[in-house]
Amino acid sequence: MWIRMLSVLLAARLRASLPLFGESRLPFRVLPGDLDYNIHMNNARYLALMDVGRVDLILRTGLWRAMWQHRWSAVLAGSLVRYRRSLKPFQRLELKSRLIGWDEKWFYIEHRIEAGGALACQAIVRGAFLGADGVVVPAMLASAVGHAGASPPLPSWARSWHDADRALELGTQSVLVGA
Repeated sequence: MWIRMLSVLLAARLRASLPLFGESRLPFRVLPGDLDYNIHMNNARYLALMDVGRVDLILRTGLWRAMWQHRWSAVLAGSLVRYRRSLKPFQRLELKSRLIGWDEKWFYIEHRIEAGGALACQAIVRGAFLGADGVVVPAMLASAVGHAGASPPLPSWARSWHDADRALELGTQSVLVGA
């Protein structure tokens, strides 16, 4: 994974910049180190590739400049993942990553891994940027890269995810308190 990350870091300087809502497309091949005991791509490796996709987005949209200037860091807070098809050794794949919007705290990014034109894995991740004073308001970060408008409306599932996450948190707390 380090070699893939390094190659994306170096190649980002040569690739075209992206608008904030642009789509990053990265080609990969399933390597022997990506495989599990079933001889297909390990579930965790999909998520690791998506980390590389987010780095490409941060670099090519210019978010890295604001992060560097303000000493902000990016963190993930959750993910929803659908595994659709297995990927076999040496199979070619394409990782597509794009920002779909934000709410008062979180950025939502979609990742799609496709092989041969078919969806192999889809994930939506929710993350935030942290500064010295805590979570950076997403609109402030968007403004730092020149985006003057509001977020596009988030899909209804984003609110459902937020509500389910909150219910899970409250349910876990009550179980811990009652124990």
